[in-house]
Amino acid sequence: MSRSAHPARPARAKTPRPAAAGAVGERLLKIGEAAALLGVEAYVLRFWETQFPFLRPRHARSRHRFYSDKDIETLRLIKRLLHEERFTIEGARKYIREVGLESAMVTRPAAAAQSAPAPTPAASARADGNAAMLRTIAEVRRELESLHKLLEQ
Repeated sequence: MSRSAHPARPARAKTPRPAAAGAVGERLLKIGEAAALLGVEAYVLRFWETQFPFLRPRHARSRHRFYSDKDIETLRLIKRLLHEERFTIEGARKYIREVGLESAMVTRPAAAAQSAPAPTPAASARADGNAAMLRTIAEVRRELESLHKLLEQ
């Protein structure tokens, strides 16, 4: 049979984006679009979903993820905490749990520490102990680095 004898194959319809519940005209981004907007890979967003239970994008029947504007703001918060503020994942979860998701989006941890009231004597003692511990850790690190250099020779 010749090529012209075959009926044309119907174009495959794209998966429609899910309708936003209650929000008219809300912009929904696919995972690749959201990842590009945030400057991370799509697998990072999937991983964050497993680590942060409050991060739940919508899913189409095809199981594609769609991120709302609120989801994007939550992802920006997570990225800021992990990449800029250098929190661990557990630390970021704890911070968000203590401060609250909405408050965390508005407040920066470093800015919150600067605007905090004067420390109590107990807090000052803890801070002094932390500073001493950090100095000790830095000293141990320097010693380990020098030992490493000796072993490389």
